[in-house]
Amino acid sequence: MHNIKKKFMDIQKSLAGKIELRNSFEIEDIRLVAGVDLAYWDHGGKHYAVCCIVVVDFHSREVKEKVWSSGEITVPYIPGFLAFRELPLIIEAKDKLINEPDIYMFDGNGYLHYTHMGIATHASFHLGKPTIGIAKSYLKIKNTEFIMPENTAGSYTDIVINGEIYGRVLKTRKDVKPVFVSCGNWIDLDTATNIAMGFINGESRLPVPVRLADLETHVMREKLSII
Repeated sequence: MHNIKKKFMDIQKSLAGKIELRNSFEIEDIRLVAGVDLAYWDHGGKHYAVCCIVVVDFHSREVKEKVWSSGEITVPYIPGFLAFRELPLIIEAKDKLINEPDIYMFDGNGYLHYTHMGIATHASFHLGKPTIGIAKSYLKIKNTEFIMPENTAGSYTDIVINGEIYGRVLKTRKDVKPVFVSCGNWIDLDTATNIAMGFINGESRLPVPVRLADLETHVMREKLSII
């Protein structure tokens, strides 16, 4: 396990220096945004997962495409290195897409990570596209608590650790729990926040692409886990 962890850490360190927290695109050029999520289950003493990607039109919010990929997970779970478990299925699902997303939005963290290499950031290097992390729960780093924003839609507070902004606590709707937004790669935090808020409707605190991917993983897990 120690050798695996060291290998993973070396890979993260080599990629972390290539992260760019600025937009590599023009907002008016965004057409399609993909939501990505995974769900897990156990069967026969083995671990399995399904990755679902849902592509949504940035302007009409219409679902353009859904794909999924599933398989056995053989990479051990090590806190901080979740991406290594999930990347093979993410890449496999991405390769099934007919439509090419302009941005990928993950149910998980990006720069808000111990080494700034959450799944949204790590996956960007394999997807070759800007990415955003949208987490439902807070990853506490260096014992830093987050500050709850005001109870109004669009309110936020930044997560500052040792003087550096790791991410943002965002109230997408009034009277609901916040989400935790972080850059993945090739995007800045304000743009990531605005895109996330632009995909909020009256049904969920999650942006539409992430919510639909989350729902799809539950549907597919139920189907696949009984086979």
